[in-house]
Amino acid sequence: MTPSCPAVLSDRSPCREPLVKLNSGSPAGQTAIKKVCLSELQRGVLSVSAAVMASSPAVLMRLVASAYTVAEKAGTIVRKVLQSGELGIVEKLVVWVDPLDGTKEYTEAARVLYSPVYIQKAEQPYINRLLDHVTVLIGIAYGGTAIAGVINQPFYNYQMGAGASLGRTLWGVLGLGAFGFQLQEVPDGKRIVTTTRSHSNKLVIDAVQAMEPHDVIRVGGAGNKIIQLVEGKASAYVFASPGCKKWDTCAPEAILHAVGGKLTDMHGNAYRYDANVKHMNSAGVLATLRNHEYYLSRVPQVVLQALPSD
Repeated sequence: MTPSCPAVLSDRSPCREPLVKLNSGSPAGQTAIKKVCLSELQRGVLSVSAAVMASSPAVLMRLVASAYTVAEKAGTIVRKVLQSGELGIVEKLVVWVDPLDGTKEYTEAARVLYSPVYIQKAEQPYINRLLDHVTVLIGIAYGGTAIAGVINQPFYNYQMGAGASLGRTLWGVLGLGAFGFQLQEVPDGKRIVTTTRSHSNKLVIDAVQAMEPHDVIRVGGAGNKIIQLVEGKASAYVFASPGCKKWDTCAPEAILHAVGGKLTDMHGNAYRYDANVKHMNSAGVLATLRNHEYYLSRVPQVVLQALPSD
């Protein structure tokens, strides 16, 4: 009998659908998870059983259930894309998956929430917010262009405490629109930049400062940063570093483009998502909901020279 999974939005009600396998297709994603577990074991923070269960059965099953939900949503999108009836389209489709975007934030939160050594009540609100940085990403590209994407936040509403409805899924298809959230924009005249929380360097700092922002929001996860844009919390995502990969940006880019936004490298060039492209986004990431050309014009020359476009 095929095992069933707990529902994403409830820790109590079982899922009536069978659990399906999700092939990440992302060696880096799998490697990151392995490194996290090994690192925690070596530090003695987590026991072997705790590492295997990802800090607690509830947390692990919420991630599994979220991956299941995202896989189902991705299947729906693939069916919509194939409704054209063109058999040749399959050869040009590429699916990019990041099974755990925001790994650092996930492990930091897990250490505090589930290890007695780290639990400090004063840190709980901050740690709870870290779980909102965690996303599961599935992006679909056709002919090298990101055309559809799914972002699942398995711990959305986590800070609301026991009994809260947990998790949500945002998705979008070019030409169809985006769903699962309320599109909002930053107030006119405000420049709010979101950037990396844990992978900063001089180039990143220089690029952010060059935008002359009124505020800077530092959060984890590429998917989470795009959510900041489409929900009106930030006006630009600026990351002048080659840290992001194609599986980090394919799904977020598709959703952003579906609502009229734009994601490029720091030179303003679009990334391609063909099966044989280089995985690294070598020239950084610049994403906006509106006024992309303004932010592009503010990128320092030293940044452009340090991050040559592919």
